[in-house]
Amino acid sequence: MDEQNLLPLTETTFLILLSLAPGPQHGYAILKEIESLSEGRVVFSTGTLYGALKRLLESDWIERYDNPDAVESGRPRKEYRLTDRGRRILSAETRRLQTLLGVARLRLKEDES
Repeated sequence: MDEQNLLPLTETTFLILLSLAPGPQHGYAILKEIESLSEGRVVFSTGTLYGALKRLLESDWIERYDNPDAVESGRPRKEYRLTDRGRRILSAETRRLQTLLGVARLRLKEDES
């Protein structure tokens, strides 16, 4: 499927995928990363986050990852990471936003003249 047909992404989806771009994260770390990426503007409840993660898992944009180095209650902590498909979608959305931003900058520059 062409990633362009899945765009634009919601801000929630974009921020979750972006938070996972550097590598696997557990739920709480994703919440904190989103808050940081948005400079405190976006704060998710755990219910919102886990509902979105469930959707992304079902769409095969992310996958669960059992981190053997992070043990919680005797078991590896469940983390999430981007799939190849999720990374392609994130890249496509980033390109779309860059193009849109370029058009906006040109338009604003023209308006200043």
